[in-house]
Amino acid sequence: MTLTTPPLATPPLATPPVAAKIPASTTHHGITVTDDYAWLRDPGYPEVTDKAVLDHLKAENAWFEQRMAGQQGRIDALFTEMRARIKEADTSVPQKDGDYLYWIEFEEGAEYKKWWRRPVAGGADELILDEVALAQGHEYFRLGALSVSANGKLLAYAIDDNGSERFTARIKDLASGELLPDEIPGTLSSLVWVAGDTGLVYSLANEQWRTDNARLHWLGQPLASDVELYHEDDEGFRVGSSLSANEQWLIIGSSDHETSEVRLVPAADPLAAPLLVKPRQTGVEYDVDLRGDTLFVHTNDTHENFRLATAPLADPGNWTTLIEGSDAFYLTGFDLFRDFYVIEGRLAGLDQIEVRYYDDPARIEPIVFPEASYSAGLGDNPEWAVDILRLSYESMVSPASVQDYDVAARTLTTLKVQEIPSGYDAALYVTERLEIPARDGTLIPVSVVMRRDRTGAGPLHLYGYGAYGISIEPGFSTTRLSLVDRGFAYAIAHIRGGDDLGRAWYKAGKLERRTNTFSDFVDVAKGLIARGLTQAGKISISGGSAGGELMGAVINSDPGLWGAVAAHVPFVDVLATMLDATLPLTPGEWPEWGNPILDQAAFELIRSYSPYDQLRAQDYPPLLVTAGLNDPRVTYWEPAKWVARLRELKTDSNELLFKTNMGAGHGGKSGRFESLKETAEEFAFILWQLGVEG
Repeated sequence: MTLTTPPLATPPLATPPVAAKIPASTTHHGITVTDDYAWLRDPGYPEVTDKAVLDHLKAENAWFEQRMAGQQGRIDALFTEMRARIKEADTSVPQKDGDYLYWIEFEEGAEYKKWWRRPVAGGADELILDEVALAQGHEYFRLGALSVSANGKLLAYAIDDNGSERFTARIKDLASGELLPDEIPGTLSSLVWVAGDTGLVYSLANEQWRTDNARLHWLGQPLASDVELYHEDDEGFRVGSSLSANEQWLIIGSSDHETSEVRLVPAADPLAAPLLVKPRQTGVEYDVDLRGDTLFVHTNDTHENFRLATAPLADPGNWTTLIEGSDAFYLTGFDLFRDFYVIEGRLAGLDQIEVRYYDDPARIEPIVFPEASYSAGLGDNPEWAVDILRLSYESMVSPASVQDYDVAARTLTTLKVQEIPSGYDAALYVTERLEIPARDGTLIPVSVVMRRDRTGAGPLHLYGYGAYGISIEPGFSTTRLSLVDRGFAYAIAHIRGGDDLGRAWYKAGKLERRTNTFSDFVDVAKGLIARGLTQAGKISISGGSAGGELMGAVINSDPGLWGAVAAHVPFVDVLATMLDATLPLTPGEWPEWGNPILDQAAFELIRSYSPYDQLRAQDYPPLLVTAGLNDPRVTYWEPAKWVARLRELKTDSNELLFKTNMGAGHGGKSGRFESLKETAEEFAFILWQLGVEG
């Protein structure tokens, strides 16, 4: 008999990992900044091969697994209930586009979608793209652009199978199901059919992960013969392409966070000389569409909340106001159709949709929605000549619905309501929109949902973002119910830095007024306490990316308020990142944060709030931090360095857990159930730290 020794289990760690301290420093404007953890940035990034770096990340992952092991039963229970709220075998509402009806479908148990179509004239269903098959064998999968040619014969699509956000584009013959030999690696853009479906316009990501180009690929020709239609020389600008609503024009746009410029090229002749609509002017943003020989321009040149103007195609820079800018109404966008156009915007922070008419500017038909707080917008409306508009609608208590709006009859028809298989009774919940004063007197909107039978100052989860002019809509979430059904109130703080209340709201949280975002969030928390909804220490908070920066700032300023914190891919090393022009996003981010390389005032301001730079010896709340090894937006070393320095400085014994997804990027794990597991981990951590049963 031969005896074999079983493999030894990994011994448990007695203490959390301690990162080595290797002194490094940089000097700017005569000020020296030291950083003992700069070594955690692999010099070969985006390839991460440094053994010391990988060993440290793996040790942190092992500590995370060890500390969360006792919560596995709760994680499993949360995941099970979250998954039970998802209709696993689900189909979208078909939408007509040309000769076909298109829809997507999830099969029972599938992580990814299948894309289908059926001829309008009748015929068999056709599977045009199978994400399940494409994702097979990959730890990560994401479908990027997808575009069917105008004649319906070809499908262009792009996939990312490692989270790096560098997509490979392929073209499929929909009749035979075969892939054409054409393959375009390294794309980061839409895929636009031109020249009678013989050409495809795309953008490549350069070495710094910036799309500084628009390129034309002729089907069947080698990539070496692709033509660069436009190249952007400003390293802070990004290039993107699309078709006009009538599909007659290729629109090539270039922009950063505050300035834009647009060129037009006939879609039938993409090598024609581009027509510049109007030269860029710092601080002026505009986007365009066309109907006949009339250009429609959405711009903030005369009012920060944007106006809609028109111009003759022969003189595209001569803009005449069609809809004036307004302090009250924030005009967020417009869509042209053959017989009418639609504008979207927000009034007092709530979504508005209006149908308007080319031949009668005074005829304005708003679409009215039933609730006092909601999220609504145009859905997929691919055709030029329509009399029915596809809309989306939801609120914090109303599951997402797909609706059709009959433009002539002015009536809404609900086609589909999000189904929750495990059951959902909206009558059990209540939502309200509060206004809580910030320390400077500004009223901050807060959307709250809770069970009707909730009483007293119980646990509360507060979410925030507050950057880039991105609004956080008061929409529906099935995962959120796992907190709300355990007695939590769930609140969204519509803080400055987002554009929830218009462009001025965004500007009031950027550059030299960036700290308003952080103080707004703290003041909302204190206001919710004052209203009797919760108590200090019973508040869990979460945010990701720039919202992770928010988490880092508020635990520095007010650590005692928070009972648990989840910071996902947090942008916490703001100063070092904004000082490094070689990083993918940095030059394009300077209009948002300031340029500390050239501007000493910007340097000192960013340093004064950058979460990593402002860490100090004090008690910190329990923290769960995540990162993605392949993340090009918030590079993995930002949260890694932050956690290392937190471990060095914090004076408490609270949990500090750090998990790096070794095969994913900015969005965490892909797949509808794999990503759900991460939410279950986050909620389990929150319940554990707040001492909430269940």
